[in-house]
Amino acid sequence: MDWTLAGGLAAGLLIATVTAPVGVSGAVFLLPVQLSVFGVPNPAVTPTNLLFNVVAGPGALWRYRRDGALRGDLARRLVLGTLPGVVLGAAIRVFALPGPSVFRLLIAALLLPLGLWLCLRTLTPVRHRPPSAGELTPRTLTGLALAVGVVGGIYGIGGGSLLGPILAGRGLPVARVAPAALAATFATSVVGAAAYALFSLIGSGDVAPDWWLGLACGTGGLIGGYLGARLQPRLPERALRLLLGTLAAALGTLYAAQTLN
Repeated sequence: MDWTLAGGLAAGLLIATVTAPVGVSGAVFLLPVQLSVFGVPNPAVTPTNLLFNVVAGPGALWRYRRDGALRGDLARRLVLGTLPGVVLGAAIRVFALPGPSVFRLLIAALLLPLGLWLCLRTLTPVRHRPPSAGELTPRTLTGLALAVGVVGGIYGIGGGSLLGPILAGRGLPVARVAPAALAATFATSVVGAAAYALFSLIGSGDVAPDWWLGLACGTGGLIGGYLGARLQPRLPERALRLLLGTLAAALGTLYAAQTLN
């Protein structure tokens, strides 16, 4: 038990330090560690990931708020769209997608194209565009956030971790996207974790989170998120985007291979 908690603390710390500067909580990369290393059963791995987001989120958010990066209405729009979606996604995950093979296929379908697209967008020379070229209308942004919230509720990443790469890929500055995406992740993770706690009372199987492991990973993420947010202005954005895209594509390929075997 002690080794598992120490490993969870270290994993949360390292992952959040790398991912927080681009608006990703790190749960998207922590999930396969929980499945393969710590042996968290399905579907308990999803609420455990949400618990990680709840505990880890305030670290980066406090730093971004201190730097004034949370100003504006982008965070509010993302939260309003993803909140109802994550509840629906949690219900789908518990009652319709409990099988591990389906879950691994979903991971691959999400991570592989997202990682490849992010790498391609990073490597492709950026053409000159007006500052508002990457902006979405409020209705489109809310609809996108709702759809991502459903996927995030199924996958246990809160939604903002998908919205961040999408918005950054459209050309919005990472310094603006990252705080808003993390705010959406934190808010939807709180609601999603509560939904899974409720479903654990009326559903069957391992639906409740692994509380101790989630808290250990979240504590590491709390520290790592703060460090990552503090380092953001000093880190090369292009290298971070390539790293995240490569990790996502590699993990997606791994789970696709496991599903096909």
